[in-house]
Parts: sequence; C-alpha cells; structure tokens
Amino acid sequence: MNKKKFTYKKSGVNIKAADKFVDFISTVSAKKRGKKKFSNIGGFGSITNIPGNIKQPRIVACTDGVGTKIEIANKLNKFDTIGIDLVAMSVNDLIVQGAKPLIFLDYISINKIDLKKLKAIIKGIKKGCNQSECELVGGETAEMPGTYEKGKFDIAGFAVGIVGKNKILNKNKIKKNNLIVAIPSSGLHSNGYSLIRYLLKQKKINIKKNKFLKSELLKPTKIYVREIMNLINNNLINGCANITGGGLSDNIKRIIPDKLSAHISLDKIKTSKIFNWLKNNEISDTEMLKTFNCGVGFCLITESKNLKKISKFFSNKYKPYVIGKIYEGKNKVKLNGSINWHQ
Repeated sequence: MNKKKFTYKKSGVNIKAADKFVDFISTVSAKKRGKKKFSNIGGFGSITNIPGNIKQPRIVACTDGVGTKIEIANKLNKFDTIGIDLVAMSVNDLIVQGAKPLIFLDYISINKIDLKKLKAIIKGIKKGCNQSECELVGGETAEMPGTYEKGKFDIAGFAVGIVGKNKILNKNKIKKNNLIVAIPSSGLHSNGYSLIRYLLKQKKINIKKNKFLKSELLKPTKIYVREIMNLINNNLINGCANITGGGLSDNIKRIIPDKLSAHISLDKIKTSKIFNWLKNNEISDTEMLKTFNCGVGFCLITESKNLKKISKFFSNKYKPYVIGKIYEGKNKVKLNGSINWHQ
C-alpha cells in the first residue's frame, strides 16, 4: 500500500522557483555594485560600509508600502513601476530628516511565485534605488498560499540613510517669515488609492478601456533625493515635508515648531489633470486636500533670499514655487482660499 507523500511544493510553496528569483535579484543588484561594496543578496543579512566623510554620523531608518496601488497594478497587469513607488515612499521620508539614502531592502509576500511579475517589481525597485543613489542590499520573498488569494500580493520597503549631526533638519531651524515652497508631484504618487478604487467601482469605470486613467493611475512616485540632497549640502533649506497621506495640512504640521504656524494660499497651488478629474467626480475640497497631494509632492521651508538658487537644482517639470509663509502662532496650518481645479 502506497503511503501519501506530503511535500512543501504540494502545499503551494515552490522553493526552486524562489531560488531562481533570488538568483535573478543577485544579477540585477550586482550590475552597478562597486568593487568595494559587499555582496549581500542570498545571505542571512546585509553588510554595508558607512561613508567615512560624514562628521558625527546619525542613522535614519524608514519603512513604507504602496497601499492599494498594487490592486491597480494587478488590474492592468503592469508591475514595472510600483517598485519605484516602493523606494520613493521610504527615501522621500528619509530626506526630510536631511539623511542621504544608503541602503534599501524589500519584502514581497505573494500567493504563488510568479517570476515574470516579481522580476518586473524588482526591476522597478532597482530603478528607484538608482534614482535615489542607494543600494539594494537584500530583502525577503514569502510565498503564502492560503493567506493571499490567487494573484494577490503585497510589498513593503525599508530604507536606511545617514546624516551628519550638524546637517539634521529639525524644527528649530524653521523661523518666522520663512517661505513655504511647493515642488510639483508626478501625479497621485501612492496615496488615496482606496478612495479611487471605490470611486471607480461606484461609477462602473473600466480603467482598461480608459486611456487617461490607464496612464495616470500607475505613474511612479517622483523621487526627490538628488535635488533635496543638493539643497541640504548647500544649506539652502531650513526644513521640508513629504506630502503623503493626510495631504498638505497634516504633513506640514509635523515639521512646524510649537510657537509658529504655516499659512498656505490654496489658490497658488498648480494642480494636474488627474486631480481635476477626481474633483469633478463628486469629491469635496476637504476630502481632496486630506487624501491627495493635489499636485504638491514635496514642500520646502526656506528664506526668500534662497529662492533663485533653489530653482536651479530642479528641471522645468518640477520647478519650485511659493505657496505660503511661516508666521507666529501656536503650531497649526491655516489653509486660505481655494484651489483652482480647472487652471
């Protein structure tokens, strides 16, 4: 009588496929690795050199995901950009502290290993790391049948950066009469997608047949690392904020000192078509400002004398412009006027 043989593969986990994926990551990661860097992919942990030119170095760490934007990727069967989003969501937070991104790790959990899908995601992650001038040093891929439905997955990213003690951007550097400067976003970035998906469902909109939405909904998040590091190295900013969930008000409030307040003129904000489209689909101004970046992906706090110098570090597509000012008053953000959604 034959006994039934139980194997890991029969339970839904394919170790050979996972090994092939690790080999692929090693190949991708090694392409631009310098001779002095450690090779980490496939090991138990990553080892990285600490730059020797930073005085009194401090480590800064961030983690984030891309939320339900992955459901749009699944819907459109397009996975080559969400890896960029994953890197952006962490490194754009690191630079708010003044830290230069050093290393990045990813975590991918999936129902069943799909090499084509995972390779596309990793290529995006590597591209995001290149844009951030940091190194992909490792990660984890977990095949979890029963936890995720067929075709479903999630991703998370972990970034570590370094900053000299005297270069840390803290609240104390922000002063009365400093200007609040907006840097345009590339689009939605990675926030508000649960509301977008709910709207699409209620309106019965098929994004596969909508050329505009098909293009807009998977636009990768702008990575601001190179520009912001240049500003920090040239002592041109006193503070900055990554505009993610919670919008302008919540994110700027996080960096304002207790005795100061930020006044923002909403009529100065330059929106893009995707936000105008959302506004036209029965979303209130309050909800728009609370959920989306509304065209402002990042904010700087600086002195007026630095504006021209700051502008030189940005391409025309991402030229900074003034939207507000710092005043005396208890820590709060005051939004004045209203956004012109049809400019």
